[in-house]
Amino acid sequence: MEADSKPKKSGARLCCVCNQNRAALKRPKTLEQICRECFYAVFEEEIHQVILENRLFKPGERIAVGASGGKDSTVLAYVLSELNRRHNYGLDLFLLSVDEGITGYRDDSLETVKRNELQYGLPLKIVSYKDLYGWTMDEIVKMIGLKNNCTFCGVFRRQALDRGAALLKVDKVATGHNADDIAETVLLNILRGDIARLSRCTSIITGEDGPIPRCKPFKYTYEKEIFSTYAYFKKLDYFSTECIYSPNAYRGFAREFIKDLERIRPRAILDIIKSGEDFRISTTTKMPEQGTCERCGYISSQKWCKACVLLEGLNRGLPKLGIGRNQGLNSDGKKDRKRDSRTPSIESKQCGTKISNGMVIQEESVQEYQLFYTNLVNPEDQFFGFYIVRNKKLKEKEKNEKIQNVTFEMHNLFILIYFYVLKIENGHSFCFFYFQFFSYSVCSKFTNK
Repeated sequence: MEADSKPKKSGARLCCVCNQNRAALKRPKTLEQICRECFYAVFEEEIHQVILENRLFKPGERIAVGASGGKDSTVLAYVLSELNRRHNYGLDLFLLSVDEGITGYRDDSLETVKRNELQYGLPLKIVSYKDLYGWTMDEIVKMIGLKNNCTFCGVFRRQALDRGAALLKVDKVATGHNADDIAETVLLNILRGDIARLSRCTSIITGEDGPIPRCKPFKYTYEKEIFSTYAYFKKLDYFSTECIYSPNAYRGFAREFIKDLERIRPRAILDIIKSGEDFRISTTTKMPEQGTCERCGYISSQKWCKACVLLEGLNRGLPKLGIGRNQGLNSDGKKDRKRDSRTPSIESKQCGTKISNGMVIQEESVQEYQLFYTNLVNPEDQFFGFYIVRNKKLKEKEKNEKIQNVTFEMHNLFILIYFYVLKIENGHSFCFFYFQFFSYSVCSKFTNK
């Protein structure tokens, strides 16, 4: 029995760092076999070197750690507090959390953050969507559905972090974005053709031209090392459930692709980040000019920032108003119709005319209605939008050209007949455009007479 046990002991792999203890894990980034104690030291030393080489912090600065209760932010709060004490950074650290208002997810994770506050001795500040915007993500998803809800959450969270940081009067915000997250962002920006974000997504410090800069101490740290090793072996208290509203998020597909690449070639994640760092933007490429939102004062390349555009759409009953890239107001304060000519301006009058399914359209100009109602999918919505547009247009003609009242009434009759047929046939929306042409022809004959 002793002879059998000796080969097993001699065959056990030793730590490649200390060559004394038995290796407990293989590092995903380097494939080195290392013991638990050496991994702790190497992991923390790498973060320390990243902080020093990139001059992320200065003595005496107030730093807010973006804390969601997840693995990344929990490990970041723990490591920063340890390094701050060990290497005498001289930082005042705070925990900053955002309550999006997601029942069954964020309320549970915030309980973890409150425990971290006591465990690490760091003051905690929580800002909520409800207080800042008057909406929770539960209410937004109820209105818009599961598609595009991540757009609202991402835009609102970025601004909420800045607002919370301003309340704490901090100098920087440290986020738990790891190497996997940054590689995913590089890939997403390439797929979207977003040159502006591609040029800055790999920067370890961002937002230096904004109100409060942000830094990423985990830029070169793999997610597996944070979650599967450090947080697990240290037995840190973190919340591991994914957001219930993001199962079909576009980023998820990029994440799966990155994981497949990592399985084939572990250094693929760092190589993607290096590629993003080495991208050179052509001098002929037109980059957006940074300004400030005229409504809230937040940094924006448009007259109104994205958060204000989305919030305006929610408050007006048009949640899809700001969905999509390059939608908003141009520098002249007018709707940029070349970018999206179907969405009405957010600067128009207070909405007041109801259409079906609780939707609202605004009474400002016939042109705005014509652009808006053709974007509706529901045939009933198309009918009501068409009805309002035509009534408005004929009223203007009646005022300017003195059209006979019988023309106006006959036109309304044709619309009601169409609506009756639409209800019977239940959804022949292709007939809508034919009816539009037919109605115009009949009215033209009456007008000419």
